[in-house]
Amino acid sequence: MRFLFLMLIWASMTAWAAPTDDDLDRQALEKGLVAQLGDHFSQARQSMSGKASELVVQAMGLLGVPYRRGGANENTGFDCSGFVRHLYEQSIGLVLPRRADEQAKATQSIDRNELKPGDLVFFNTMRRTFSHVGIYLGDGKFIHSPHTGSSVRVDDMREAYWNKRFTGARRVESVEAEKQR
Repeated sequence: MRFLFLMLIWASMTAWAAPTDDDLDRQALEKGLVAQLGDHFSQARQSMSGKASELVVQAMGLLGVPYRRGGANENTGFDCSGFVRHLYEQSIGLVLPRRADEQAKATQSIDRNELKPGDLVFFNTMRRTFSHVGIYLGDGKFIHSPHTGSSVRVDDMREAYWNKRFTGARRVESVEAEKQR
């Protein structure tokens, strides 16, 4: 799974437009990733659906965008739920609710061990369940817009802080998300 994370970082360096399979293969070959990762590159790419892959690529492209309470776009900044909502709308075309707790209600609960790239992960960071949300990347990593004074970044869910506050994993089902439009 470490290789999936490396592939995701590589993907963040690619263009904003959704890459085709040929583009991903060509760019990976040019950057030497295929040689470095071997079969893990192919396995990681096959494990992600096209839409999840696009969502993750776009998410990684937003690394460093500043946190802004109530923020919902890359020009002015994001809060956690604005970041998730923006990515799902831009990459998949689904409009999720605005708040993290509402996003949790509108999505399907899954076990932590069922997480796949693109799934949502929720945390209790404000003394209430589902007060923070991020997007799972694989290998225990997630991308999110954490708090004032920070910016969009990748963290490890297994770190003590996040592990202690983890409150659930959810999968976005298109039917539920579309109801929120």
